[in-house]
Amino acid sequence: MSRTYLKKADKTAESDSASVTETVRTILEEIEKGGDAAAKAYAAKFDRYDGDILVGRAQIEAAAASLPQKVKDDIRFAHDNIRKFAEAQKATLTETEIEIVPGLVAGQRVIPCQAAGCYVPGGRYSHVASAIMTVTTAKVAGCGHITVCSPPRADGVHPAILYTADLCGADSILAMGGVQGVAAMAFGLFGQPKSDILVGPGNQFVAEAKRLLFGRVGIDMLAGPTDSLIVADATADAEIVAADLVGQAEHGYNSPVWLVTDSMELAETVIRIVPDFIDTLPEPNRASAIAAWRDYAEVIVCSDREEVAATADDYAPEHLSVQAADLDWWLARLKCYGSLFLGEETTVAYGDKSAGPNHVLPTSGAARYTGGLSVHKFMKVVTWQRATQAGSRPVALATARISRLEGMEGHARTADIRLRKYFPGENFDLSAAE
Repeated sequence: MSRTYLKKADKTAESDSASVTETVRTILEEIEKGGDAAAKAYAAKFDRYDGDILVGRAQIEAAAASLPQKVKDDIRFAHDNIRKFAEAQKATLTETEIEIVPGLVAGQRVIPCQAAGCYVPGGRYSHVASAIMTVTTAKVAGCGHITVCSPPRADGVHPAILYTADLCGADSILAMGGVQGVAAMAFGLFGQPKSDILVGPGNQFVAEAKRLLFGRVGIDMLAGPTDSLIVADATADAEIVAADLVGQAEHGYNSPVWLVTDSMELAETVIRIVPDFIDTLPEPNRASAIAAWRDYAEVIVCSDREEVAATADDYAPEHLSVQAADLDWWLARLKCYGSLFLGEETTVAYGDKSAGPNHVLPTSGAARYTGGLSVHKFMKVVTWQRATQAGSRPVALATARISRLEGMEGHARTADIRLRKYFPGENFDLSAAE
C-alpha cells in the first residue's frame, strides 16, 4: 500500500504510565483504607475544595435557577436526543428462550447493573455533554442508583453540570474529582452504594484509576487522548475540513487529528490554512491546538478511495468523518471507528454535544475491537436453562463422556447420578470416547 505523508506526527499519544500508575495506586489504597476522611483530604489537596461533598437538593435547585432558560432548553434538547437513541439501542436487547432439544429449554435475561458511577470532567472544561451521555444512558438502561462525581470549583460543582446531572436522572452528586472521585464511587463512600460500573471520560489519572479498579468493578473502556480522522476527496470543502480538524485539536496538546485523502490539492490546501484557523482560537484552546497540530497531526495522500478506506481502518479512530462523494459506499466499506459522521452536514462536535449517539468512545485504536458507551454497557446478558428428566437424558450422556475425555471425573459423576435416578435399570455407555 502506497501512502504519502505530507505531514507526519512527531509524537504518539502516550503518557508516563509508570509514574502515573504508582501515584494512582497509592491514592486508591489510602482512600480505601481511610474512607470518607481520606477522600476529603485528597479533595482538599487536589480540588482545593473543603465544602460539602454530597450535593444537596437546595444546591441543585439554586443551580437550576441561576441558569438562563436558553441554556436549559439546549441541555433538554440534547438530553431528549441522547435518551431517544439510548431507548432505541435498548430495544435491540431482548429476553429470549429456545427449546434446544426436546425437554431442554435455555434462554437469556437482560438485567441492568444495580449501581453506576458516572465521572463528569469539570476542570478546564465543564463537560455538560458528558453528564448527558453517561447519566441518561445509565438511566435508560435501568440502573438502580446513579452516582455522579465532578470536580468542584471554589464554590462547588458547575451549576450547569448540577442541573444536567439532576435532569438526566442522577440519584446523587458528589463534589469531588480526580482519583478521589473515582474511588468514592467504586468504594461506596459518603453513603452511596458501591458502583458496579464506572463510566465517563477523564484525564490520565482518572483513566488509570479505572484501569486499576477494573475487575473489582466494570468500566466503560480504557481511554486515552481523544482522536479524530477525516476522510475526504476532491469534492470536500477545504475550509470545513480545516475547521473540523482544529475543532478536535483543541481538546488537548496530545489529541491526534488526521486527514486521509486521495486529493493532493485538498491536502496541500488544508495544511496551508489550518494555522490560520488555529490562530483565531482563544487561549488556552489555541495553545492546545498548536501543540496537537504540530506534534500529533498527520496528513496522508492515498492513490484511490479503497486505499483511503484501508488507511482509515488501520488507524481505527475514535471519531471518523467522511467528507466525500458516495456516502453509502463509505458506510458499507468502513469497519473500524468509534462513531461515524457521514457528510459535511454533520460533524464530530454534533456527536460530542447533542446529536444522539454517545460520545464516550474507544480511543488509541481500540475501535478495532469495541464500540462506545451504550445501554449495553450497563446491562448484563445472562443465561438460564431448565430441563425435564427426559430432556436431561441426552445432555447427561454427552456431558459424562466429554467430561471423562477431559479427565474431569467429578463433572462426569454429576451427570451419572441423574441418569441413575431418572432412568433406573437402564445401562448407559458412560466411558470416554475412544
